[in-house]
Amino acid sequence: MMRLSPSARRRLRAQVMVAVILVMAWPIGLSAQWISLPLPDTPRTSDGAPNLSAPAPTTDGGRPDLTGIWRRVRGINTPLENPARLPGRMEYFLPQDEEIPLRPEGAALYQERTDNLGGGRPSERCLPHGIPDAMLYGGPMKIVQTENLSIILFEAFTNYRQIHTDGRSFPQNDPQPTWFGYSLGRWDGDTFVVETMGFNDRTWMDDSGLPHSESLKTTERFRRLDFGHMDLEITFDDPELYTRPWSVNLALDLWPDTELIENICENEKDAE
Repeated sequence: MMRLSPSARRRLRAQVMVAVILVMAWPIGLSAQWISLPLPDTPRTSDGAPNLSAPAPTTDGGRPDLTGIWRRVRGINTPLENPARLPGRMEYFLPQDEEIPLRPEGAALYQERTDNLGGGRPSERCLPHGIPDAMLYGGPMKIVQTENLSIILFEAFTNYRQIHTDGRSFPQNDPQPTWFGYSLGRWDGDTFVVETMGFNDRTWMDDSGLPHSESLKTTERFRRLDFGHMDLEITFDDPELYTRPWSVNLALDLWPDTELIENICENEKDAE
């Protein structure tokens, strides 16, 4: 597992302190932004609280319904000395005792970005987080599921993904690489399987700078366990920068009785 250099650790400690101070200084402003409303489809306990352990909802066709606002849970390998919960590195979500199988050229680039604590990340220039970082960094996302199309709405920068489930194939005639790629979905029992390809190489796979090439293909397996919890396994296949396919596991928690808010990147405030 990659180690931070002493200078990188010092910069990380400084960023942690700044983040803690900012969070403590703005409690009213932060809490006032979120919409809170009792949604009629939310199951409840006897005291009126959302019952996140209730059975998962289903569609008219009997499929699990993934619709809802979700956020990833802290990774199983996240170090305890990360009190500000800075954006998670991909290795935090690896199975125990596994490492990212980077080729030497990919490892060198990742180390350079890591030593710079992710400085220069695309989001500093108001560019999309990409896949999987849009789901990894910790912001909320809203899944809207229909029979022929599912949409993932990301609160960050008000971006979205389309996942087609109407039987179409991937673009064959000169497909143009995109930030979120082209996604096709299908059901494998109660698991929603999403295959994506056609990425450009301008996104980072995590905010620390894990790279990928335009050859990247991802396979996501969404499995809703009950009303408030979902498992997500993501497998990456990028033979240009990695020696073999590899996977991470994310746990997602539902945010009940709320709604997304508009998040517009203005004047590179993230870079500041």
